[in-house]
Amino acid sequence: MTSTSKPATDSTRVVVGVDGSEPSHRALEWGAFLARTMGARLEAVIAWQLPASYGPSTADWDPEADMAVVLRDSVETVFGADRPVPLDTSVREGGAAHVLLEAAEGADLLVVGSRGHGGFAGLLLGSVSASVAEHAPCPVLVVHGDQGPPPRVA
Repeated sequence: MTSTSKPATDSTRVVVGVDGSEPSHRALEWGAFLARTMGARLEAVIAWQLPASYGPSTADWDPEADMAVVLRDSVETVFGADRPVPLDTSVREGGAAHVLLEAAEGADLLVVGSRGHGGFAGLLLGSVSASVAEHAPCPVLVVHGDQGPPPRVA
C-alpha cells in the first residue's frame, strides 16, 4: 500500500475544533489524517468566552492565555514531536459553535468531537457539534468513539 498524501496548498483547509477533551483529541487525529490525505492545511481552533458572572474576583484571569495552553497541550498530546505540517493554531474569543462556524468559512472540512467538555454525559451529540453540523458552510465530520484514523503509511 502506498501513501496517497498530497502536498499541502494554502487554498485547501481542514479546521478542527479543540477543547482539550478526549473527543476533541480524536477529532484532531482525524483532522490531521484527512488534511494529509487531501493535501490541506490543518487548522486547530479553540474558543473562549467570558462567563456571564465575570466580575472583580476574576479580574486577573486571562482566559485567552489559558485556552492557548489547552490548545498547545492538546497538540502536544495528540502529535508529540511528529506534528503535521502545515499546522496552524488559533485561539478565538466567542462561543464555540460561532467561532467554529466562522473558522469554517472557506474551509474544505470541519472536524469536531461528538462531545466536549460540559453538557450531559448521556447525550450522544453535543450542542456545539449539533450546531456546526447543521449550520456549517462546508462538510462536517463529527467523530464518535475512540477509533483513530488508519495508521500512517510511508
